[in-house]
Amino acid sequence: MNQSALFDGLLTYVFFIPLLTFHEWAHAWVAWKCGDDTAYHQGRVTLNPIAHMELIGTVVLPLLGIFLSLSNSALAGFIIGWGRPVPVNISNLRSPRRDDTLVALAGPAINVLLAFALLALVNGFALAGVSGFADVGKLMAQLSLFLCFFNLLPIPPLDGSHVLKNAIGMSYETYWKLCQYGFIIVIVAINIPGVRKVVALATEATYLAMLGILQLR
Repeated sequence: MNQSALFDGLLTYVFFIPLLTFHEWAHAWVAWKCGDDTAYHQGRVTLNPIAHMELIGTVVLPLLGIFLSLSNSALAGFIIGWGRPVPVNISNLRSPRRDDTLVALAGPAINVLLAFALLALVNGFALAGVSGFADVGKLMAQLSLFLCFFNLLPIPPLDGSHVLKNAIGMSYETYWKLCQYGFIIVIVAINIPGVRKVVALATEATYLAMLGILQLR
């Protein structure tokens, strides 16, 4: 087993947890501010990662994917990770379709803000003559942007599907029927080269734009 690859995989997983935590917290916080306190009463408006983790989706499958990738198993490409979905009662929202869209976009938005903040820290440390944080900060920023654009795919139950649903006026009944097959569709879609390329290009373009704004290399 390649110990260096294993270390990189586990390090990426360690970075994934706080980024996912902020993502789910943002959904819960915006839902609360828009009138739905369901997630608030379930303890989801918190930055405690345990509140947002799911045993299978956040622990077992991501770690299994890391170990399978080390053995070059084709199954590794079919494994994805996720956090515990934030419960939202649409009927509690003050403006259901508008607020549902805001709740959906909150997660990706916080990932963009985190990426920029991380790169700003890299820049600050560099100006102070401290370079040790650079690689870590850049890797976390890229991972945060990947989470943003992956979740914006218009596939139920990903965040982008809520935006599309509300934009075209899809009924909630139809949407929830589609959600029954959502994760299967997500797994298939992320293994389509074109879908991966779109997510990768959006991630890279945004990352490079941020580097340019902050004058980082």
